[in-house]
Amino acid sequence: MTLHDFINAMPKVELHVHHQGSTQPEALLKLAQKHHIALPADTVEGIRKWFTFTDFPHFIQIYMKICECIRTPEDIEWLTREFLAGQAAQNIRYTEFTFTPHIHYKLAGINGHDQLAALNRAREWAEREMGVKSGIILDISRNVTPEEGLWTADLAIAGMGNGVVALGLGGPEVGHPPAKHAVSFQKARDAGQACILHAGETVGPESIWGALEQGTVRIGHGVRCLEDPALVAHLRQMQIPLEVNPTSNICLGVFPRFDEHPLPQLMAEGLYVTINSDDPPMFNTTLTDEYHKSADAFGWDVATIQQLLLNAVRVTRLPQAERQQMEAEFVAEFERLHHLIGVEAGGSS
Repeated sequence: MTLHDFINAMPKVELHVHHQGSTQPEALLKLAQKHHIALPADTVEGIRKWFTFTDFPHFIQIYMKICECIRTPEDIEWLTREFLAGQAAQNIRYTEFTFTPHIHYKLAGINGHDQLAALNRAREWAEREMGVKSGIILDISRNVTPEEGLWTADLAIAGMGNGVVALGLGGPEVGHPPAKHAVSFQKARDAGQACILHAGETVGPESIWGALEQGTVRIGHGVRCLEDPALVAHLRQMQIPLEVNPTSNICLGVFPRFDEHPLPQLMAEGLYVTINSDDPPMFNTTLTDEYHKSADAFGWDVATIQQLLLNAVRVTRLPQAERQQMEAEFVAEFERLHHLIGVEAGGSS
């Protein structure tokens, strides 16, 4: 067994992955045909070619077309099953996925509680049939009004104890600071719901400081913290987890090349780093690929990879007892896989 075999086989956790942005070309084509919605291509290969990342406006065009093709709660349930089956295929045992519900209320008039019920039916199916668990982060898109943001906040509060583990903030950073939706995050925190905000991707440290002011328990991205030594010191002292998405950062031009990504520097600074895939088919990646590419680019060994995975396990929104049980299971599985690597490396049979 090689290091790459280990990465393929190891149990995984993912904290930063977008539900709608994980729609595979095959799934989009089926939804479009079901609802008679025109796409730029009418074959899976054609859709896959269209998905090839070019720039951010093109990314938004694809994302909006995906959302346009989701017309019913049944579509949401089916797409969630497809997504979680893809996670299971990578041995991702637990996922906290981000879902943006207001857009489906706006585009198709789907009631928020009906959306949540559909997500939960799929979650229960995935746990029952494939043994993979998941939690939902309902996120506000920054570009909506504060009043529209409250619609999502109320749904996230209503979903506490029923699959929803946090209220999030996504969408375009430029021109939409976290404080714009302060009323929503205050309301969520007052109700006991966690907040997990995207920040520090296309806008610098001020966006991360703004997210911290809103009480975020993790930072979605956060890679531009390195531009502010005081912020780095604060994040290190508080051990606030960063959900790092390397390929996404490269595609969006935050950094020029994978081997120039500051992942090693973030880790050397003593920051709390986790690895994630963001919108995998739209960036032609998977969580498994992110570990492969990072190991190759930065010379990681098994111990580094294991530590990053345990980082993710320890900051899930699962109850403490479940986190501890998952960590013990992961450590046992690592030891089994490490033994296989050691046996082969030692030439034994």
